Amino acid sequence: MPSTNSLLDKLSSQFPELHFVEGNRFHWQPTKKTIQYDLSDTSFDAHLLHEASHAVLKHTSYQRDIDLIKMERDAWEYAKVTLGPQFDVIIPAAIIHNDMDTYRDWLHERSTCPTCKATGLQIQKKLYQCISCRQTWRVNDARICALRRYKIT
Repeated sequence: MPSTNSLLDKLSSQFPELHFVEGNRFHWQPTKKTIQYDLSDTSFDAHLLHEASHAVLKHTSYQRDIDLIKMERDAWEYAKVTLGPQFDVIIPAAIIHNDMDTYRDWLHERSTCPTCKATGLQIQKKLYQCISCRQTWRVNDARICALRRYKIT
């Protein structure tokens, strides 16, 4: 497995249009073409290639929450199948599975009706409606902060 600095150097060389900056988490910022990385992450190489995959795949925004799940899945697939072999990094399935679980849990929590706890459907960006009791609720961004759901009467 390449060292952290070696992989960063290789990615910077391969993708000169991207900026890599140290931070407290991994994150792709499409408007700045910047990948933020966390040196303390024990799965550094996998997560760095995952974020680079978002950049290569031109992931910028999404309208429906389920689209974010698809972008995450596609980025992991590209990281594992394309970038991993290119940069001599093996990405364990457990890392992908654990990361995807966090997004599935996020989506489940957002889509759970605050009134009856049934699963709702997203009807607009940040707006859900229950298929059981017809309650409508608005959600916040909440990918890295606490989820909030606000009932709409």
